[in-house]
Amino acid sequence: MHFVLLKALENIGFAGILIQEVAQYTRPLLVGLALVCVLLQLLVLKQTMTVAQMLKDIRGQLLGAALLLAGGFFITQALWPTAQLWLIYSYLALGMCGLLLVIQPVPVQYPAQRA
Repeated sequence: MHFVLLKALENIGFAGILIQEVAQYTRPLLVGLALVCVLLQLLVLKQTMTVAQMLKDIRGQLLGAALLLAGGFFITQALWPTAQLWLIYSYLALGMCGLLLVIQPVPVQYPAQRA
């Protein structure tokens, strides 16, 4: 959504500085939405497996990385707002984690093995 919106504004003919302002306003909103989604997915994943299994599973690792990247984005924005390259890196890496999470299979709850 973010890349499409900025490209559309550019094609319409908006000034470059206006497009940058829109990007600076929408990036934190999208990262915040991603953070809420990551927390929700962690809650769902927690219902299917233990914390130790989550840390070994690729879904748990990607969600942990996304959680750290989103947290790092907001901490950097609050404490070091001039670090635009780090903010963009966090944003893009968070997007890549999201893409990798989309292609993962749905977690299944295995029934307990009976002795």
